[in-house]
Amino acid sequence: MTQPRILAFDIFGTVVDWHGSIVQEVQALYPQVDANAFALAWRAGYQPAMQRVRSGELGWTRIDELHRLILDELLPRFGLAHLAEADRVHLNRVWHRLNAWPDVVAGLQRLKTRHTITSLSNGNIGLLTNMAKRAGLPWDCILSAEVFRAYKPDAATYLGVAQVFDVSPSEVMLCAAHHDDLAAARACGLQTAYIERPLEFGAQHIKDVSPQPGNDLHARDMGHLAELLGC
Repeated sequence: MTQPRILAFDIFGTVVDWHGSIVQEVQALYPQVDANAFALAWRAGYQPAMQRVRSGELGWTRIDELHRLILDELLPRFGLAHLAEADRVHLNRVWHRLNAWPDVVAGLQRLKTRHTITSLSNGNIGLLTNMAKRAGLPWDCILSAEVFRAYKPDAATYLGVAQVFDVSPSEVMLCAAHHDDLAAARACGLQTAYIERPLEFGAQHIKDVSPQPGNDLHARDMGHLAELLGC
C-alpha cells in the first residue's frame, strides 16, 4: 500500500455518534418519547430522502432540509405534532451538535501531522462547520456533497476529492464505518480504511464490525488508524 496524501472521512457514525447524541437531546427535551426509537427512525429516513434527490423527484436539496422533511413526518408518530416552529428548528439542528466519538479528536490530530485530513460527508457545509467548531474537529478542509451537488455514493463525490487537491484517486483514502461507502470509493480508485463503530446504532443494536475483503486498512478506532499509517 502506498501512503495516501489525503485522508477523507465519512462523518455520521464514523467521526460522530449521531445515535447517542440524538438520544441524549431527545431524552432531555422530551422525556416522554422513546428516544432510541426516535433516533433510529430519523436516521432510517436518510437514504430514502437522498434518493428523492438522486431520482430527480426533488431538485438539489441540502441535508439540513432533508432532515427537516423527515422530522416533520416523524413528529406525529411520537406524539410531538404540537411542536412550534422554533422548537422544530432547534431539534433539527441537533445534527449540528453531534458529539465526536472519544477517540476522534486526538486521532485526527495525529493523522494530520502526516496527511491532509478532510471531511467527505453528505452533510452540508454549514452543518459540518458548526459540528467541527463545537466538537473541536481539526479539519484541514471541509468537503461536502454540497460542493459537488451529488450525494455519496455518486462517483462525483469521491473523484471530487482528488480533483480538489489535484492528486490521483489512488492518493486519496476514504476512512469510513460503512462498507457500502468504502466499496463505492474503491470502485473510483481510492484507497479505503474501515473504522469499527460497533455502537453506531446504540448498545441495543450492536453492529457487526468483522473485517471484509477489499479494504486497505481495518482500524479499531482513530488512534489505531494513526498507528497503522505511521503517525
